[in-house]
Amino acid sequence: MAVRIRLARHGAKKRPFYRIVAADSQSPRDGRFLEVLGTYNPLTDPATISVKEDRVLEWLSNGAQPSDTVRSLLRKAGVLAKANAGSQAEA
Repeated sequence: MAVRIRLARHGAKKRPFYRIVAADSQSPRDGRFLEVLGTYNPLTDPATISVKEDRVLEWLSNGAQPSDTVRSLLRKAGVLAKANAGSQAEA
């Protein structure tokens, strides 16, 4: 089972709100997921990103691949730098 960290859309029409989730790559966008890892609200100024850093780092260390958008959000939140620093320390 290939695990992806990606966005699941919630909220009303024209009012998007996203959850950052770990899900099987074969499951639908808003379908079944394994764990909620955070939220992303693009409507606030600036956009609000909240992430459970320890859980995201755990999933990344276990081989989960973030989508392009989630990779960008994690970079802005500073989580991706910690993941890269941790992988370089092990090597």
